Amino acid sequence: MNLKKASLLIISILLIDQISKIYVKTHFVLGEDYAVFNWFKIYFIENSGMAWGTKLSDILPFISDRTAKLCLTVFRVFAIVGIGYWLVNTIKKEQSKTLVLALVFIFSGALGNILDSIFYGVLFDDSLSQVASFLPPEGYDSLLHGKVVDMLYLPLWKGYLPEWIPVIGGDYFTFFEPVFNIADVAISIGFGILIFFNGKAFPKKEDA
Repeated sequence: MNLKKASLLIISILLIDQISKIYVKTHFVLGEDYAVFNWFKIYFIENSGMAWGTKLSDILPFISDRTAKLCLTVFRVFAIVGIGYWLVNTIKKEQSKTLVLALVFIFSGALGNILDSIFYGVLFDDSLSQVASFLPPEGYDSLLHGKVVDMLYLPLWKGYLPEWIPVIGGDYFTFFEPVFNIADVAISIGFGILIFFNGKAFPKKEDA
């Protein structure tokens, strides 16, 4: 895959991700859902932390939520620069196409969520008890303090777990409970490629 094709794929993933987020943000109230199927819902939530809503301040309780959010956003920016450099360098050296494809998905997803974190605080107003508007006179927060928009919810199974299961037996359980977005899907696909096709992504010298 050359740089042009990689760029087109990145732009395509970013467009799908951002269009879906902007649509949900400007048509749904925070917490509102729409059932597409019994096992698939559009469920609008916002995530100000890391994966599964974990905040840096939960790990480092001595810093405030706002400082934690700022540090997380800055870290993500440096991370995406590093991934972008790795991707471009891999393409220029004509290394494994599998590695390039994986990095394209990871870069696209990471960039999609970073755009939320950097800009959404100033591009939208609050979604609490109202549908947010795009480019309001005043946003819901400052630059670098935006919240990531999540909306894909797949409650494939709900019910009480058998009593014989240790610790969680008898508890009400939902699979799959986390709410995510297109960017998260792209990142998961990228890491999935690296895990399941590791030999092709990082071929040994004698196989290269």
